Amino acid sequence: MGSPVRSYQKAVLIYNPYAGRLAYQARLLQRTIAVLHRLGLPVKQVPTRGPNSGAQIAREEIAAGADLILAAGGDGTINEVANGMVHSGVPLAILPAGTANVLARELRVKMPLDRTAAEVASAVPTSVALGRVTRADQSCRHFLMMAGVGLDAQIVYDLNLDIKAFFGKMAYYLGGVAQIAKPLTPFRAVVDGQSYETTFALVTRVRNYGGDFEIARTASLLDSQFEVVLFNARQSYQYVPYLFGMMLGQVGHMPGCSVLRARSVHCEPLAASPLLDGPSMAAPLQVDGEYAGRLPVSIDIVPDALTLMLPKRFLDRELQRREWLAA
Repeated sequence: MGSPVRSYQKAVLIYNPYAGRLAYQARLLQRTIAVLHRLGLPVKQVPTRGPNSGAQIAREEIAAGADLILAAGGDGTINEVANGMVHSGVPLAILPAGTANVLARELRVKMPLDRTAAEVASAVPTSVALGRVTRADQSCRHFLMMAGVGLDAQIVYDLNLDIKAFFGKMAYYLGGVAQIAKPLTPFRAVVDGQSYETTFALVTRVRNYGGDFEIARTASLLDSQFEVVLFNARQSYQYVPYLFGMMLGQVGHMPGCSVLRARSVHCEPLAASPLLDGPSMAAPLQVDGEYAGRLPVSIDIVPDALTLMLPKRFLDRELQRREWLAA
């Protein structure tokens, strides 16, 4: 029996030439393309044209007849490409080549790019929900994995890109250490109508966080809900115990941490906050690991928004997990 990918006639590989693995391994892209050709999947290669260009490229290629999109890059590149594919029905396959590769770790795909490409042949096109962030000006951005408001978004905002390029994922840990002496900006999170005051809200569809930890233990890409994790610490140093809780997989059971299931979250500044001095001081937002502006924002779920090529073993594991949680 031939490979299912042979049914795709106009596959397009959108890649970020500056993504960590592609930038430092000159022949990796060529080896990956050779693997795809051996699968019977010749691809058109299109590099991104700079920051935030992936969505437009995906829209252009789909309009020109692309029936499969492969995105090679980090989580930010994959997010961009996915934003150009919402409700298109065209499947998206991911080829991780970035710093943290949180989505790849969630799916447990093989990290070397050419080995990941070999698994495209057995991947299953699956309709999944996306998160959607709506800003005050009504502009929207979708996400596959997570939106973070507060502390982790501040780390992303302050991150030096040269340090990120040199240290890779370690740069985020260094950025976290740099936040310890800094004050936090509290904000209000309204989760399915229930109001909470917090300094860090994680609105997620995946269990993996930062590539190394699991925070949202019941989240799943197959669900049409978020898992929302709220922390009520008021000083940055108070997050140190939560870090150890993440390492042990027990952060959701710690005092000051609330774990909720929801379909909508609205985050807004506290009008009476002594730290709030104009819009620039409102708490920041990150989406799939990229800075995405400041509050206020509304976050909701969009069912069946994207067709994602998922490894069969991932689907089997998630379905088994659902049965276990329901028991």
